[in-house]
Amino acid sequence: MNDANRDLLVLAKTTHLSPAELERQMDLLNTILFHTENWESFSIANELIDINRRKIIRKTHLIQKILSEKKVKAFVFTCNKN
Repeated sequence: MNDANRDLLVLAKTTHLSPAELERQMDLLNTILFHTENWESFSIANELIDINRRKIIRKTHLIQKILSEKKVKAFVFTCNKN
């Protein structure tokens, strides 16, 4: 599996995990995160607050368009919907 450069905190019910068990857990987490961490999921889970235009942008294609620009205007904030 493609090893992503990320910090993960793994909590287990057992006191110690063997290196093989830890590696298996990391592979499973990377598999789950690989399928959920994508541009479409990010656009669905977040909205943009544009203070300049006094608007909240919720449409996924507009969020992707605005955030993919090389220079994002000042006072445009990404806010998680949770």
